[in-house]
Amino acid sequence: MKKDETGNNRLKNLNELIMLSAWGAVLVVASFLFLFVGIWVDAALNTGPFFMLGMLILAVFLVMARLYIEFKKTNDRMGNIRKRHA
Repeated sequence: MKKDETGNNRLKNLNELIMLSAWGAVLVVASFLFLFVGIWVDAALNTGPFFMLGMLILAVFLVMARLYIEFKKTNDRMGNIRKRHA
């Protein structure tokens, strides 16, 4: 493999890892958004914290499931790093 191809692969790998690390911010934003929607629904329907907790759990579950899917795609694209860099 030529040197420029190796550098290009490393840049692609770095971009993939940066995209995966952005999921932490997505988790926080989605959690707060769903939490506030749950609070609003609870206030409108005069229920306890049922919708708030349900929406929060739903947000965490959906983001973690999406993160897992993205991780599997990235892992398949990057391949086995040990084999490439050995």
